[in-house]
Amino acid sequence: FKTPKHICDAAIKAIEDGFHGYTMNPGTPELREAICAKLKRDNNLDYDPSQIICSNGAKQSVGFSLLALVNPGDEVIIPAPYWVSYPEMTRLAEGESVTIRTSFENNFKLTPEQLEEAITDKTIALILCSPSNPTGAQYTAKELEGLAEVLRKHPQVYVVSDEIYEYIVFDGDHVSILNVAPDLKDRVLLINGFSKGFAMTGWRLGYLAASNEIVSAVSKIQSQETSAPSSISQKAGEAAYNGSLDEVETMRAEFKKRRDYLVDTLNSFEGVSCFSPGGAFYVFPDISHYIGSKKPDGSTIGSSTDLCLYLLDEFGLALVPGDAFGEPNGVRLSYAASMEDLEEAMSRFEKGLDSLS
Repeated sequence: FKTPKHICDAAIKAIEDGFHGYTMNPGTPELREAICAKLKRDNNLDYDPSQIICSNGAKQSVGFSLLALVNPGDEVIIPAPYWVSYPEMTRLAEGESVTIRTSFENNFKLTPEQLEEAITDKTIALILCSPSNPTGAQYTAKELEGLAEVLRKHPQVYVVSDEIYEYIVFDGDHVSILNVAPDLKDRVLLINGFSKGFAMTGWRLGYLAASNEIVSAVSKIQSQETSAPSSISQKAGEAAYNGSLDEVETMRAEFKKRRDYLVDTLNSFEGVSCFSPGGAFYVFPDISHYIGSKKPDGSTIGSSTDLCLYLLDEFGLALVPGDAFGEPNGVRLSYAASMEDLEEAMSRFEKGLDSLS
């Protein structure tokens, strides 16, 4: 998908109007006001512009949030499968990643019991991504309330809530943990951006919404590391949140068709199981049946990485092994591609699996 025209037009106008200089470190007042209006309109959450800091992509907001929160030796709980950058960001902040392996049977979602067991006196944060990269798992209000009940018992634990896939949901509305636990607001770092919902990946624009104390700490880091995001991107983001969401809905509907096609097709393959994700644009099928299988040359598929390399080398199919995400029995497929490409990918995947014994 391409960035909607009205967003591009706003950027072009900003260029033509000479809006070329640095902006305030947290972002322009107009963009932060638009973000607050969006959070109220779409999420029923109340924030002041002083509680918003814009960044060069949501990824930066996650990284700088961890730098602000984590002291050496602090523990950060990361449910697996996880986005590959979370453990590395934790390591850069001199923290310790505590990964919790979730299950295919529970659609790769963290349970309250798992969370309670993982928390220690060293725990500083939980990273929660819903909808998830790499699985597409989307937490329900009831599931989030269960996690919130545990968090209430441990007031030292913050929640880094990565909600970048908010607009790409298929089975009901997006729910933030703050919708079910507003009492945790001072401990929740809500992170979002424009890349996924508005097809603006290259514009590099995200933001953090949090308490004034957290925003102040992150602002000090950002002012020394990068300063504010691009002035032109900020004008584009302002137009995105103040404009129509019709094209966002068109993209969401098309992603749903692709999801349904992939889930149905993958579940028709022998030895493959794939749950239907609630959001994002990934599926994460279980391919454990093929670990230990033999290639035509007699060598063994010993891991999801081996399988992905075999499919790439022999069939020209690029998948991401679950090993990279902390889940060795899966692979990630992205459906941010045309239906024609997805159909060809499924044909190659099936041929590749059929070649194993």
